Amino acid sequence: MACRAEFMVEPFVEGTQGPHVAKAIEAALVGGFEPEIGPFGTAIEGDVEAVLATVSSVLDASRRAGASRISLQVDFTA
Repeated sequence: MACRAEFMVEPFVEGTQGPHVAKAIEAALVGGFEPEIGPFGTAIEGDVEAVLATVSSVLDASRRAGASRISLQVDFTA
């Protein structure tokens, strides 16, 4: 089973990636993903177990770096 996880890390600061966003992206890269970085969110896609494990790291890393809110959406496909 595969899945796609998209996360938005706040606070949002126009025109800059705060450390909380940078750490989230770094965690996705360490998890072995090439994240799709958009203007309001970042997505990773792959094997469900790998994505979910990486999402856990993303949440922890961004929280530790000062995130005030993290919105997460996960879609599962067969």
